[in-house]
Amino acid sequence: MTIPHTVLITGASRGIGLLTAKALAEAGHYVYASMRDIDGKNKQAAKQLSTWAKDNSKDLEAVELDVTDETSVENTVRAIENARPIDVLINNAGVMPTGLTEAYTVDQVQDYFDVNMFGIVRTCRAVLPQMRKRNYGLLIHLSSAAGRFAMPFFGVYCASKWAMEAYCETLHYELEPFGIESLIVEPSGHGTDLVDTAPAPQDNQVANSYGPLVGGRDRLLDMFKSMFEQNDPGTDANNVAAKIVQLIEAESPRATRTQVGHDMGVETMNEVTAPIQAGLLDGLRPVYMGEPVDA
Repeated sequence: MTIPHTVLITGASRGIGLLTAKALAEAGHYVYASMRDIDGKNKQAAKQLSTWAKDNSKDLEAVELDVTDETSVENTVRAIENARPIDVLINNAGVMPTGLTEAYTVDQVQDYFDVNMFGIVRTCRAVLPQMRKRNYGLLIHLSSAAGRFAMPFFGVYCASKWAMEAYCETLHYELEPFGIESLIVEPSGHGTDLVDTAPAPQDNQVANSYGPLVGGRDRLLDMFKSMFEQNDPGTDANNVAAKIVQLIEAESPRATRTQVGHDMGVETMNEVTAPIQAGLLDGLRPVYMGEPVDA
């Protein structure tokens, strides 16, 4: 029998976050489905999710949380902890800027990192003190195949995902003594509205100086839309939600990285780098753990 967990998920108003929140509730877990602007832009999404939970007798609450606002994150985590300990944090909130890399302004890049990277820093710092006290917890972070490869027109997105993967994997090693795992999920392209909401670069002068390449953004996004319209089972976002449920219910130790959807070579890269990373850790672990070293 599956042990029910208390789960906090970010970015649950739509897409993979929404699907995962429902899948976890259906699996018997208590879910806090968080989203920003719950009384404004996402009011209808929150209402629909709450109605779904009530109609289906599921333990799910829609809560306000903006990953770019440290006070919002801390207040929400504190309120949940006062009600029940958070067992699992799912960092799902994200944005996918798509366009010529040079044409993104510094302010834009900072904004996207504020969600994709620093948002994870805020949520992890909010939940980890209590998890460490309990010597128990699980962090799951939604990355992407773009977290392993550099791709034209996805430079800012790739950079933010590379950064978050380094941060989240390092947490995995540092939290090991506390019985906490920090896991990375790397989906390939899936049919969500990330393609429809992908922010474009704002420096049009730079973008236009690239000539015909400026149209590359639209051609790539159209390619993804066309692929999703074919209803290939490999691009069904429910696959990601199901994999997250599976990870939560699996026994420890779990794989640090999990690829979902069309491989795109991610599995090969993970397999090749894993022994190199393990060798590095074997050399460093006695030092940072303060273990005796043979003369």
